[in-house]
Amino acid sequence: MTTFKLGWYIMKERLTAGRMVVIWILLTILVLFASWGFTDSNLNLTSNYQIDSAYDVLFVSTAATIWGSTLGAVLISFDGVSRDRVSGVLEIKLSQPMQRKKFSISLLLGHWGAILVPFMTLNVLSILIIWYRIDELPTLYEFLIYFIASALLVFWWTAIQLLASSWAKDMGLSIALGLGVWITFILLWIIPTAVIAGFSGVGVENLSSPEYTKLQGMVDLFSPNGVYNHLMEIGIDHIDRGVSLIYISISSILWTLVPAILFIRRIERIHP
Repeated sequence: MTTFKLGWYIMKERLTAGRMVVIWILLTILVLFASWGFTDSNLNLTSNYQIDSAYDVLFVSTAATIWGSTLGAVLISFDGVSRDRVSGVLEIKLSQPMQRKKFSISLLLGHWGAILVPFMTLNVLSILIIWYRIDELPTLYEFLIYFIASALLVFWWTAIQLLASSWAKDMGLSIALGLGVWITFILLWIIPTAVIAGFSGVGVENLSSPEYTKLQGMVDLFSPNGVYNHLMEIGIDHIDRGVSLIYISISSILWTLVPAILFIRRIERIHP
């Protein structure tokens, strides 16, 4: 069996899992409701951000969709390796006449596709909602930015979760690692930013100051969600956090390669 065929099989297996019902509901609420809400003409954002285009709606909607996509990747992938390892199935799979490198790539592609399919399907529907509500569509360039950034975000989290799952020897540790990493980057990332700001002499009493905004932009390069925000900001002319596109590109490449390579090497050396 080829790498892509096995990845396709894993994706179909995950798409039919019972947890997908929860993921579909979660994504539907966060993706579609966000698009509907942010197209309300009476909406006033506390950040004073002006929504003037379809892409602006997509951009502000990421505040909600980033929760759904990343949590969906966690729910799909947190036991991608540990479940088979606990049950003894992993030993059987690794004994098959297929290189471990190809097997690990299949795991990455299969789990990535399992969350990417519902996420992008609902994103297409959200664009149709935006079209219906404000009679405007994002340009092809804006859509490509949104699609590529969203696909990369889901891949990064899939690779991170599979890597964490490969180190867990029981389901409890697998869940703890998966949610722990998610909570760190989603809920607690402001803490290291504030600490670094304190050591750098940047005041944290005004989070919208140019100095803090630039520092936050640099720190965000070390977070998958932060890099995703940087990629989304490429399509908006009036947002500039002072971070070079070169740094954003390098960070995107590293987040794409490093977790995936570490996971592949982990599978090549794992003793089930």
